[in-house]
Order: sequence, then structure tokens, then C-alpha cells
Amino acid sequence: RGRAPWTLEHGHSDHQSLLPASSCKPPVYPKPDGKLTFDILTSVALSGTNHDHDEPAHLKLNDPETPKQVNFEKFAGPESRYCPARVYEYTDDGKLTINAQNCLHCKACDIKDPTQNICWTVPEGGGGPKYTMM
Repeated sequence: RGRAPWTLEHGHSDHQSLLPASSCKPPVYPKPDGKLTFDILTSVALSGTNHDHDEPAHLKLNDPETPKQVNFEKFAGPESRYCPARVYEYTDDGKLTINAQNCLHCKACDIKDPTQNICWTVPEGGGGPKYTMM
């Protein structure tokens, strides 16, 4: 009991299943159709996400050098792909920028980050997605 038939087990944490970029083909994503799939800005707007511009960031890096030295070099910056709101963006020189104000609180970063370097905390003041327009 308690085990859904679609629960899959693979013997390790999800962040440990990420393969190096050198052993994978770059993903090709279809363009948003505006009916079932939407661009990032539309998706964030539909979620009703609201964070005060002056509230402390609820997404922090334990080590600011790890994204450039490990995630970008070995995995081609997976944060920019697993986050549905594109909170994480890499600059041309490999520096990670965090746009915490777009966060949908799905916690994909907490689950999927290969080095477990992202520290997700509850935002101040209860901000975040409201999902009233969906």
C-alpha cells in the first residue's frame, strides 16, 4: 500500500542521474504554441508570481564558484534547462545569474542540481505563485 503504480525507483537521488554534457545531444525544444505551451514570460505571468523587489533572495549558492567550475564545465549549465521559469541563466563567461523573482517554487533546483549547491529557503512574506489565472 501507498505505492502508486507509476512511481519509478532508480536506486539513487535524482541529482545523481545527470550525465555529463559530452555524452549527450543538446536538447531541441519546440516553439511554444500559445495554447498548451507558452513562453517563459507568459508562464510566469499566468502563475501570478509575486516577490517584493527588496526582499532577500530565497535562492542562494553554498559555493558561488561551483556553478562555473562544475555545472557549466561538466554539465553545460543544467540549471538553465531544468528550471521551468528560467530563474538560472549563465552569462557568456560561465557566471550563474539567479533571477529569484521569477521562481515558481517547484523546487526542481533543490532536487536536480548535480552538486546540491543551491539552497532553497521559504521566501520572506509569503511571496510566490498564486495560480489564480490558470
